[in-house]
Amino acid sequence: MERKVPGWLAGIIGVAVTLFAWYVFSLAFVPDEGTAYTPVPSPFAVLQQLLDDGLSAYWPSFSVTITEAAYGFLWGNLLALALASVVLLVPRAEPVIMQVAVVSYCLPLVAVGGISIVVLDGATQPGDPSSTAIFLAALAVFFTTVVGSLLGFKAADKASLDVVSVYGGGRLTQLRKVRLVAALPSILNALQIAVPTSFLGAVLGEYMGATDRSVGILLIRLQGNLDSERVWAVFLLTALVALLGYAALGLVARFVTPWVSGRSA
Repeated sequence: MERKVPGWLAGIIGVAVTLFAWYVFSLAFVPDEGTAYTPVPSPFAVLQQLLDDGLSAYWPSFSVTITEAAYGFLWGNLLALALASVVLLVPRAEPVIMQVAVVSYCLPLVAVGGISIVVLDGATQPGDPSSTAIFLAALAVFFTTVVGSLLGFKAADKASLDVVSVYGGGRLTQLRKVRLVAALPSILNALQIAVPTSFLGAVLGEYMGATDRSVGILLIRLQGNLDSERVWAVFLLTALVALLGYAALGLVARFVTPWVSGRSA
């Protein structure tokens, strides 16, 4: 019988392999003559820069982006779950809602972001979260959650649905008593994927100049100053924030749906 690699060990191996590949890749880039600039610094140089600066130097920018991603995550997923529920109550609406989800997924975020800055961020005060970043974060998570929720709702046991019908329950009762429980694993998986996606959407909105203090603006400034160590430090912190959010949702999923991993409730 094959033994599975524990999750914590797989994580450690993945981080080690990533750092090693990063170090090997950095060896291919040597500093320009007469300067110390290199587009791909080694992980040791980036970690040293992080230690020298301290996390407090980056927190003001990350706090804004995390707030925007959280709002986008909330509104995008609430709308996706609401529309998925409508499909169960009104089955004929499924083609329309799926088309809306597919169109939202196919929209070029760069073009949508440019329009959103004009429409949504006209009255934004300096230091406030960007409405464009929130909108793009919500748009980035919408499709995944709609599809994941619909697949989960449709995975309900037909015998259980028949039992509810026999006892006089309608579609709303089936949704609450059977479909929602059956769909929880798929919904939570979709929400887990949506965490890093919402953060990426928020950063993209900021990259268009929708804020004056955020991760996107910080990256633009650092790239303009050719400060590669700090640019990569921001990349590293961005990945860490997304990973922590992903892991947190995974932990919630393990406790909410213990039957998926074979544990007792």
